[in-house]
Amino acid sequence: MYKSVIIGTGPAGLTAAIYLARANLNPLIIEGPQPGGQLTTTTEVENFPGFPEGIMGPELMDNMRKQAERFGAEFRTGWVNSVELNGRPFKLDVEGMGQLETETLIISTGATAKYLGIPGEQDNVGRGVSTCATCDGFFFRGKEIVVVGGGDSALEEASFLTRFASKVTLVHRRTELRGSKIMQDRVRSNEKVEWALNRTPIEVIADDRGVKGLKVLNNETGEEELMEASGVFVAIGHHPNTGFLGRQITTDANGYITVQPGTSETNIPGVFACGDVQDTRYRQAITAAGSGCMAAMDCEKYIESLEHHAAVL
Repeated sequence: MYKSVIIGTGPAGLTAAIYLARANLNPLIIEGPQPGGQLTTTTEVENFPGFPEGIMGPELMDNMRKQAERFGAEFRTGWVNSVELNGRPFKLDVEGMGQLETETLIISTGATAKYLGIPGEQDNVGRGVSTCATCDGFFFRGKEIVVVGGGDSALEEASFLTRFASKVTLVHRRTELRGSKIMQDRVRSNEKVEWALNRTPIEVIADDRGVKGLKVLNNETGEEELMEASGVFVAIGHHPNTGFLGRQITTDANGYITVQPGTSETNIPGVFACGDVQDTRYRQAITAAGSGCMAAMDCEKYIESLEHHAAVL
């Protein structure tokens, strides 16, 4: 029996772990197959406060983990297959650990960026392939970039990247975009943006120094084309890692956990959510860390209320 269990070890989960550990609640943190979350696939992080020269993503996550361990947080590796939240204590079925019980639960399992699934893509994540313009756009100052996607996310990424790139080419497999008209008009008016519609990406081309371009299929002519670029930004959406919850937690239409405004509280008392698993808008390391702090403080207050209630009885 644990007082608190945290699922996920990105910036949100690790920040929650630091706060709960400092409160002498000895949280258990369950980390999955990618400890540290998406930042472990990022090279240099320059927009996390406190590091004027920047810091490598894996190093930042390792430092946060060590900080939590210093205050007594316990880390174990496992895959959470399912949870039972319809009674107390909450029960977790964790592969390799069996069943765990906890008074409170913090969900910080994040959201996974959708990829194209083409050759050369995964091999070059962090070497020119990215899913976050805000995170990595700065590294492509003065270079040519390709953005893949046709929705508002892709249009926003393309618009943002024109601040740095010499040219941004937007690639979409259809002739029409799915994004809102106002976003389309905004991007079409930008002289740095070029269009490659009705083209399907088929391979990321790279050498030992990183990405060199994107090979696409011209759906109209049937011919393959090579678009030279130093970066390929994939902007086809994210999916939250909430499948293991079995619909016990209220989510929006896309599966993101819904929390009470201004808190980390879910529809189940004692269950809290933080980080990208409940954030459809910002998805930054610093906002995830901030929401992890909120979750820990909400969780601590909830545990205090349980203890007070038990003492009164």
